[in-house]
Amino acid sequence: MSELAWALVAPLNIFLFLVVPIWLVLHYRSKRRLGEGLDESARQRLEQALTEADRLAQRIETLERLLDAEVPGWRRP
Repeated sequence: MSELAWALVAPLNIFLFLVVPIWLVLHYRSKRRLGEGLDESARQRLEQALTEADRLAQRIETLERLLDAEVPGWRRP
């Protein structure tokens, strides 16, 4: 083999036998975690965020009703 080919053998072997297996393990571990769904604390935070969003939507509706009553043309640009 030429010198260039021998110079590429060691890095190629390191990549194939060390980097690729680690890469595959980490990739499929993250895929499995995504497939499991939310854990309990994330689910609670999501529920709290949804509750807060509903509360804020109600406040916006109330403010719009007040503005409709007080300033009839406020929606027009």
